[in-house]
Amino acid sequence: MRGAILAAAIPSEAIQSASIPSEAIQAEALELLEWPRLGEQVAGFAGTTAGRALAAGLPLAPDRAASQRLLAETTELLALDGLTEGGLSFQGVADLSRTLPLCAKGGIAPADDLLAVATTLAAARRLRRQIDDPQLRPVTTALVEQLRTLPELEQRLRFCIEEGGRVADRASPVLAELRRQLAAARADRRDRLNGLLRRYAPLLQDAVIAERNGRPVLAVKAGAASQVPGLVHDSSASGSTVFIEPQAVLPLGNRIRQLEGEEREAELAVLQELSGLVGEEADTLEQLQRILTALDYGVARGRYGAWLGAVRPELEADPSAPLLLEELRHPLLLWQHRHQGGQPVVPVSVRVGPELRVVAITGPNTGGKTVTLKSVGLAALMARAGLFLPCSGSPRLPWCAQVLADIGDEQSLQQNLSTFSGHIRRIARILAALPPAGVDPIGGDPTAAQAAVEASPAATAPCGASLVLLDEVGAGTDPTEGTALAIALLRQLAERARLTIATTHFGELKALKYGDPRFENASVAFDVDTLSPTYHLQWGIPGRSNALAIAARLGLEPAVLDRAQELLAPRGEGEVNQVIAGLENQRQRQQEAAEEAAALLARTELLHEELLQRWQQQKEQSAELQEQRREQLERSIRDGQQEVRRIIRRLRQGRAVDTTALGETARRAGQRLKTLEQEHRPVPERREHRGWRPAVGDRVRVLSLGKAGEVLALSPDGRELSVRCGVLRLNLELAAIEGLNGEKPAPPEPAKAQVQIRSRRNPASRGPQVRTERNTVDVRGMRVHEAEAAVEEQLRAANGPLWVIHGIGTGKLKRGLREWLATVPYVERVSDAEQGDGGPGCSVIWPK
Repeated sequence: MRGAILAAAIPSEAIQSASIPSEAIQAEALELLEWPRLGEQVAGFAGTTAGRALAAGLPLAPDRAASQRLLAETTELLALDGLTEGGLSFQGVADLSRTLPLCAKGGIAPADDLLAVATTLAAARRLRRQIDDPQLRPVTTALVEQLRTLPELEQRLRFCIEEGGRVADRASPVLAELRRQLAAARADRRDRLNGLLRRYAPLLQDAVIAERNGRPVLAVKAGAASQVPGLVHDSSASGSTVFIEPQAVLPLGNRIRQLEGEEREAELAVLQELSGLVGEEADTLEQLQRILTALDYGVARGRYGAWLGAVRPELEADPSAPLLLEELRHPLLLWQHRHQGGQPVVPVSVRVGPELRVVAITGPNTGGKTVTLKSVGLAALMARAGLFLPCSGSPRLPWCAQVLADIGDEQSLQQNLSTFSGHIRRIARILAALPPAGVDPIGGDPTAAQAAVEASPAATAPCGASLVLLDEVGAGTDPTEGTALAIALLRQLAERARLTIATTHFGELKALKYGDPRFENASVAFDVDTLSPTYHLQWGIPGRSNALAIAARLGLEPAVLDRAQELLAPRGEGEVNQVIAGLENQRQRQQEAAEEAAALLARTELLHEELLQRWQQQKEQSAELQEQRREQLERSIRDGQQEVRRIIRRLRQGRAVDTTALGETARRAGQRLKTLEQEHRPVPERREHRGWRPAVGDRVRVLSLGKAGEVLALSPDGRELSVRCGVLRLNLELAAIEGLNGEKPAPPEPAKAQVQIRSRRNPASRGPQVRTERNTVDVRGMRVHEAEAAVEEQLRAANGPLWVIHGIGTGKLKRGLREWLATVPYVERVSDAEQGDGGPGCSVIWPK
């Protein structure tokens, strides 16, 4: 049935046109999608003539691998262009398309063209140096690795040709000698002419040296022409002046003409030599030109994508892969909006699953259906050409080998084609370019599919997905037959193309999705109140043409509208439109509810963040207040301690018998103040890591030194260990270390008796029993009460023995400290240090 409808609908001339190769219908689709306009826009971002020409053509990659390579080039060059100050520059790169063939055939190129070869070689070397980075830019680095910049040829060209295109004197000894002779002859002639000017001044009309036919002449009065011997070259329009080349300079003029001819011959000899050198490297230079053009084209693609705010698409190898384009904007409309102003471009989102084959877009005219078709078609072509897509997120789509389109009016009076006939001829060419019916382009037997495809007219098309775009399918004829033809055509395309997107006003096409899972509906929204389209694409909901509503708003008589509504009722159109309207209203309510929920969620998140910030502020303020109180208490305690020390010093200086009791009282007050300070001192927060025990070879931190060391040995009971810290070897208790991440060691459960024995044997082994800078205080030169204050300050923070260097001298400082330490309750004993640590000049204080 479908075949009969298609056969009856397609005229004979359309069947004949089906034999046109698929390249022709694809080129026609590019014109319909305005692909050349896009190429002109991209070409505006190129920096060279050849790059602009290539970008204007905007060639399509022959396969997915080539498209992936182009996208990688675009990504790498765009990143490098952004990192380079002023962007990548192609200054100096010239178009060598005419110079190279001329030199290769033995011709002589002009000096300017040869100098352009040298500047191109220099620019190629500079660009290769900027791009070469296999880690960051593997694709473009592989491209520039093929460049041969021919430094010897560039050096020779620059040596022989000066800036401005003049052949240099140094290019040839013969040329240098000829130019020296020319300069001398011209100077001699100039001097002689100046002498003749002075000699014949009364006979001259003007005291200047003029030029006629390339020869110097004097402007002589006509009546005095016979008095100036020479050759007449010209006369003035009035006849009052005769221009004469004096006889005295005629031989010099002839000699100069001869030397100029020899100079031109010498220059041509140099240019012929240089052209021969360029011709010998023509193939290398042509490859260099192609690579530089490709780089310029890649930079132009990247800059165009950045200007659009586009993102890189992901091309899937599987033709049945989903097509996901979020907030896609038509690039040509975006260009028009930014250059000419007007309304902003409304994006559309296209989400096509792997099971879908046909999407029918319905809705009113001027609602954006055709723009959606062109946007999707251009997106597929742009991804294939290595361009970024004006989308949001991460666009994904299958690589499309064919993008075929029937958009616009094919009416032609010259070819005797109506609108319908024009559409049919184009659709016939589209069908001829697709794989034959019965062969699944997406799945099935690959061998059978390949054989069928090779036998079809579309065998020359590259392997990939096919995208078909149909605008107003089935229009231009009787609605009943047009609907039947459209249904048959879409079902045929569902079997032969990866995706077909068709716009229509036929209501029957809206019901196809309910009988075939390969079909889907979409519609463009329209605001009936304002009679203006919103251009938003709605998936899953068929659209209404809204013809009656628009007519009513435009002032059509109510009687006509009522009659039209009555005529729609028997056909069920009114009920269908009511269902569609209900779906649209339901979708609108759901969208509004979703927006309200999103807004509520956003407000909740803001409130949550605000509460967290307030809690954090209160926590910081509370901690700050506690810190202030602690500091105030510590200051009070320190003030009290200083007052007690002053009392003690005064009591010691007195000789009264009752001062001992007063001194003891003051000392107990000082101890009480120290106790208060210890009670209010904040406990440092440490992370507890239960169960951690050091092992031989572990790296640990010695708490008293604040440095890391290596565990050398452990005691049998695991409570002591030997640690090497730099050049020191320390014997420490387990509590004197921690892990590098703050882990606290967990010793085994000790026996009570063992703990008491160890406590008696080594009661003060809380820190390293070795003198360091941290546990040493030097009080030499201080008075006794000053030394007491300094030692007391150190003892409060001591975690082990404290070494006090007081020197020997008269022994008064040592005796005063020993007497005072004997009264300090938290000092266990005081002894002289080892001979290596100072001997009698240093005391070791062991705190309890």
